[in-house]
Amino acid sequence: MPLLNPKPFESDTRADWCPGCGDFGVLAALKDALQKSGRQPHEVVVVSGIGCSSNLPGYIRTYGFHGLHGRPVPVAVGIKNANPKLLVIATAGDGDEYGIGFNHVVHAARRNDDIKLIVMNNEIYGLTTGQLSPTSKLGQKTKTSPDGSIIYPLKPLPTILGAGGTFIARTFSGDPKHMSWVIQEAIKHRGFALVDAISPCVTWHNIYDEVKKLFYRLEDRGYKPDDENEAYKAMNAQDGIPIGIFYRREDKQSFQERLAEINGGRWAADNVKSLGSEIAQSLVQEML
Repeated sequence: MPLLNPKPFESDTRADWCPGCGDFGVLAALKDALQKSGRQPHEVVVVSGIGCSSNLPGYIRTYGFHGLHGRPVPVAVGIKNANPKLLVIATAGDGDEYGIGFNHVVHAARRNDDIKLIVMNNEIYGLTTGQLSPTSKLGQKTKTSPDGSIIYPLKPLPTILGAGGTFIARTFSGDPKHMSWVIQEAIKHRGFALVDAISPCVTWHNIYDEVKKLFYRLEDRGYKPDDENEAYKAMNAQDGIPIGIFYRREDKQSFQERLAEINGGRWAADNVKSLGSEIAQSLVQEML
């Protein structure tokens, strides 16, 4: 694979994550994927919630929206409905999107909203210094489970498959070139795309070595992501940690396509007349 090329989407703001944080790999892969997609910065919106990972919109040169805890998906859907010409990407952590905001994820998958969701999954609440998260393993010791968790972890990928998800993938920040490729494929997809990014928290729950020993690429084993039953088996594999595209379905219309269809082929943005510079500036000032 060629070297990562993030330059067109480089921000003047330096990321202040802990040295070695997996989110650096996600950020580099996303910028590279956007550059290779042929998109320009003004054609992209990155939306986030709350958490270490949710600072990402400030570290990339696109439009950005830093929202509420667990709520990047409804904001992203609203933006996409208002202007379907934009590429809308939501970024969040496992506590953000697999916890308080998981209901939004399930229904975005069910509707097949044409947004892309990258969840930086580190099996811990990192920003609030190491509490149990929805994906923490059984027996995992954290600040809120000092004797080991007695709660079974959530399995988000099979859940989204059951909800009707049309693009479901897993990546690893220790393999950013592969992650870039997966994100590029998610960008191409017509509809909702979930990319579960294993992004270790080196401060509170460092799983780099564990994942490096166990991960393998699905495509290296000849896997084809076109069968729902095989996808379910792969997501529940016991022989390691598979990364890659588990499932992809391109024949299901997105919600935005269906919305345009019932509106006589017009997108919501086509029905909006120009506000004029004075009104637009006044709205901007009101929101500052």
